[in-house]
Amino acid sequence: MPKNKGKGGKNRRRGKNENENEKRELVFKEDGQEYAQVTKMLGNGRLEATCFDGTKRLCHIRGKLRKKVWINGGDIILVGLRDYQDGKADVILKYSSDEARNLKAYGELPESAKINEETGEDGDDNVYFDECDVDDDDIDEM
Repeated sequence: MPKNKGKGGKNRRRGKNENENEKRELVFKEDGQEYAQVTKMLGNGRLEATCFDGTKRLCHIRGKLRKKVWINGGDIILVGLRDYQDGKADVILKYSSDEARNLKAYGELPESAKINEETGEDGDDNVYFDECDVDDDDIDEM
């Protein structure tokens, strides 16, 4: 058996994210790109997003982002539109909440855009229960 001379295998590399709190330059959309908000994660590297031009699109997460950048419902993303399929797009970039707030301040995102709020069906749907007047003794008798 050969001796391991390194500092560990792929599990060691997987654990670290060295550029996590590094500031990066804010990327604005170009032609053929659009800002969107994630509505639902579908699995298999795909998601449903509502673009800020008013269209709902099925988006594919590109391989560079797939296991390195985690995308959740409600995140603001930059998608590349397809010339041949209007209902589908490709995720190019995920904006952090600070970057999304900056985009909103610059007027790139509409004022109706909700940052840091989940928009999918995974939420609690604002279900509230009324208090009932049942004593604990009544429950024991049932």
